[in-house]
Amino acid sequence: MSEKYLIGGQAVMEGVMMRSPKKTAIVVRLPSKKLVYKVEDTKSFADKSKILKLPFLRGVIQLIDMLVIGTKALNFSANKALDEGESKEKESFGFWPLFGSIFFALIFAIAIFKFLPLLATQLIYNNLGLLRDTWAFNSMEGIIKISMFIGYVFAISFMKDVKRVFMYHGAEHKTVYCYEAGEPLTVKNVKKYSTLHPRCGTSFIIIVLIMSVVVYSFLPLNLSFFEKFAYRLLLLPVISGMSYETIKFAGKRKFTKFLSYPGLFVQKITTRQPTDDQIEVAIAALKKTL
Repeated sequence: MSEKYLIGGQAVMEGVMMRSPKKTAIVVRLPSKKLVYKVEDTKSFADKSKILKLPFLRGVIQLIDMLVIGTKALNFSANKALDEGESKEKESFGFWPLFGSIFFALIFAIAIFKFLPLLATQLIYNNLGLLRDTWAFNSMEGIIKISMFIGYVFAISFMKDVKRVFMYHGAEHKTVYCYEAGEPLTVKNVKKYSTLHPRCGTSFIIIVLIMSVVVYSFLPLNLSFFEKFAYRLLLLPVISGMSYETIKFAGKRKFTKFLSYPGLFVQKITTRQPTDDQIEVAIAALKKTL
């Protein structure tokens, strides 16, 4: 039997990105129904030093890798999927466009899921005389953050293009499940599997949001608003590392799989049942990584 790899992936516009320890492949279906491929050796910031592969540090590096590779994959797929004439687009994505895309995505995420929830909780604390306990304050902030995230994902799920991305997301998960089960990668086999996968990036985000409640509860409650916000930014790498290890631990042990349940619940929104041709794209992407 051939060696099994740990496969990760991401849905992109009209396609799927799959990643094994050796190869990263993006497959996109053009408007003409033709498939286009981009395959390259898998590279990680963790390859620069063994220290970066240590527990907790590797979670932070994984997050950086996910942002960089995911942004590149989305750029490639957008160029191809929206290119009705199928003309050759410039496929390179220089440092500054890449940096700009990641920077503005991070600013948006921090504003929506860090600044605003903390501001709302602080206003409740200041004006209503509530949340005088550290756990109560951070639990309320966590509830607001998770509600905003789920609400945001639910709202965009009604957009036509996003709905198709969520279908490709389902195809990606089903295909990975089929590969992990050791079955031949055919549309018929892949269709049997669930669209919900515990190693999904959605699960990672939910664990980060939950983990932040625990970590922030060790901070003094009498800090100013901007001191609280600064600590939340500084502790983000710590929480990311802890969350990555939690998901990794939960995925290997049956008695801890309940840790994946919140993420699996949200995946009911971020994944949809795919069509056969979308499954074909996911299969093609996974095969290119092997």
